[in-house]
Amino acid sequence: MSSTDTGEKPPYPAFEDFIPGEITTYGRYEVTKAEVIEYATEFDPQPFHLDEEAGRASMLGGLAASGWHSSAMLMRLNCDGFMVRSTSMGSSGIEEMQWLKPVYPGDVLSVRRETLETRASASRPEMGIVRFRFELMNQKGEVVLVQTNPIFFRRRSAGAA
Repeated sequence: MSSTDTGEKPPYPAFEDFIPGEITTYGRYEVTKAEVIEYATEFDPQPFHLDEEAGRASMLGGLAASGWHSSAMLMRLNCDGFMVRSTSMGSSGIEEMQWLKPVYPGDVLSVRRETLETRASASRPEMGIVRFRFELMNQKGEVVLVQTNPIFFRRRSAGAA
C-alpha cells in the first residue's frame, strides 16, 4: 500500500519539508590515498591523480582526487545525509558543477546545502521540484566543489496548493 492509502506520512523529507533559503550542513567523509588512486585508475587515469610526484609537479600541488571522484563523494554524502530517507524521485540533471579547489588524501569533507527554490510540478501533481546548491567543504571550511541542480520529491498531498 502507498502512504496515501494508509494515511501514513511518507519518509522524511518530502517536497513540503524543503523551505527556500534554508541552509543545513551534514556529513563527514575522510578521503584516503588508496581510494584516490583506485578511482583514478578506473575512471580518470591522469598522472596527478595516480602519483604523488606527478601531483606535486602539477598545478594541483600534490596527489589530488579527480573532480569526478569529488562529485561522487558529494553524492555519497547527500545519500547518507538525506536522500535515501526521503521521497526523492531522481533528477533531470546538473545545472552547474564547479571544482574550485583540489581534494587531497586526508581531507575531511562535509556538505552545506541551500534550498534555492521549490515548485509543484504542473504535469505531475504527485511530485514537486526542489532546486539546491550543494557546497562540498574540506576540514578548513573551504568550498572545494559547488553543484546546483533540481531534485524531484514525492508530495505528501498530491495536487495540494
